[in-house]
Amino acid sequence: MRTRLKVVFGIIALLAMIIMLVSFSVVNLEILTATEPESPAAMPGLHQALTMIIIIGGCCILLGITLILWLPRAIDRPIKELKQGIQEIANHNYKKRLDIPKSSEFSEVADSFNQMAERLSEYRGSILSDLLEAKKSLESIINCISEPIIVLNPERKIVLINDKALDVLNLKRDAVINKSSEEIALKNDLFRRLIRELVAPRQKSEPLKIYADNKESYFQVSYIPISKFDSSKEIQATLGDIILLKNVTEFKELDSAKTTFISTISHELKTPISAILMSLQLMEDNRVGQLNEEQTALSKSIKDNSERLLDITGELLKITQVESGKLQIMPKITKPIELIEYAIKANKVQADRFNIDIEVEYPEEKISKLFVDSEKIAWVLTNLLSNAIRYSKENGRVIIGAKQVDEHTIEMYVRDFGKGIDSRYHQSIFDKYFRVPGTKVQGSGLGLSISKDFVEAHNGTLTVESELGIGSCFKIRLNV
Repeated sequence: MRTRLKVVFGIIALLAMIIMLVSFSVVNLEILTATEPESPAAMPGLHQALTMIIIIGGCCILLGITLILWLPRAIDRPIKELKQGIQEIANHNYKKRLDIPKSSEFSEVADSFNQMAERLSEYRGSILSDLLEAKKSLESIINCISEPIIVLNPERKIVLINDKALDVLNLKRDAVINKSSEEIALKNDLFRRLIRELVAPRQKSEPLKIYADNKESYFQVSYIPISKFDSSKEIQATLGDIILLKNVTEFKELDSAKTTFISTISHELKTPISAILMSLQLMEDNRVGQLNEEQTALSKSIKDNSERLLDITGELLKITQVESGKLQIMPKITKPIELIEYAIKANKVQADRFNIDIEVEYPEEKISKLFVDSEKIAWVLTNLLSNAIRYSKENGRVIIGAKQVDEHTIEMYVRDFGKGIDSRYHQSIFDKYFRVPGTKVQGSGLGLSISKDFVEAHNGTLTVESELGIGSCFKIRLNV
């Protein structure tokens, strides 16, 4: 029954009862007034009239109470059902349907609601189907990639992982998908190391050595953040991370072969070079005979080039030690001034040749001692001072010094006033075999690379501050 009919029916029923009550009261009143008060029928008639009035009045009251309780509920019930249905749809429950009788005026609204819910359910089903299909396609693509790949969501749960990664990490797909990476890391040492470096990345990451493909393999780990721009909040929203392990075993083997080759050649070259220098020393001995001016010049040229070649082989041997992991650090307590004096003494002949004045800056107050491999740090200072002299103008000056940065850090530096280094090459100059374009000074391009490796082996840093036309300052920072 429609709400309007319910209201009309209730009002008509109530009015009919009221009219009946009034009419009955009027009729009985007329009967009573026509009856003689002293008549024996007067009293029973009065009681009968009162009884009927009470009965009809009670029925009117009951009908009114029934209408008060029933009518609002009858009107409110379909509205509540519609409201609950809308809330269910808002909570993505597209299976919700309204069951309202066809006789109600809300039946059309209920039909429209049910049609909307049906279409939303179909749409959601198609979207989920498309998403599942897209996910399967993405998994197939990732599985075709020969490099191990792991995809994490913002909560660091694994959402995608290819078969190669499962094989390398010795994991099962069902045991890791949608599982927390911290939970998996507790049971898998290799995965724990990957997550640790994701959370706290290191400045210089070495390739991981993993037993894979029935041999020891090397993998270079890359961490790629996934993000998108949220235009509503105008921020870069993080969607997760990708962990990519690139197999560099082939390159590692080639690099190892190269290192072995260079080491072997360097060792083999040192013997003939030493023999040349010994023969040259015998040739220059006056007891063998005097050399004329041309022979003396040739002898000097042979000596200079042999010494240069000997220096290069020495640098090559040092770089092979670093690359092969055979670099040994033998620290001892050393004063910074002793390292500076060693570097100055080693470069005195070169400084005198170019008439370079070496100035020492050293604090008057007490400075902490260093616990380092003095031979290697002295070699670094010697190399930096040699470079500063070579790149300075004749009759110029070079500064070498040390200072206490804080309670736990000592800084040693070498400053020149040459033409400086372009800011584009401040990082590249520490790469192996790199030389600044346009440099005329001869060199192997290994000195700074070896120096950086030596300093970093002591957990220190080697940096440069330079500006074209002003000069360069190389700084070594070491922990006390």
